[in-house]
Amino acid sequence: MSIELNGNKFTTWSDVEKELFTPEEIAENKLKVALIGKLVKARKEKGITQRELETLSGVKQPVIARVENGNTTPNLSTILKILQPLGKTLAIVPIEE
Repeated sequence: MSIELNGNKFTTWSDVEKELFTPEEIAENKLKVALIGKLVKARKEKGITQRELETLSGVKQPVIARVENGNTTPNLSTILKILQPLGKTLAIVPIEE
């Protein structure tokens, strides 16, 4: 199966992605997806619902849902409030290639 875009045919999402986005945008998106995945995993490992995380973190459940679905770009303080009751924090580490 191929996808036609801007008069070009592409067979992989990676090729389409490279056509539509800059390398910096692709890298940023991958980091966001990784962060969201780790947030959801941490919450599930604790065995708590989004509603319970709301009570523990002070961040409203609809905001938590939007963060987990990637439908918002939360500010740093919101991420830290969500991470704290999960027993997690942010760290600056080398980017894995």
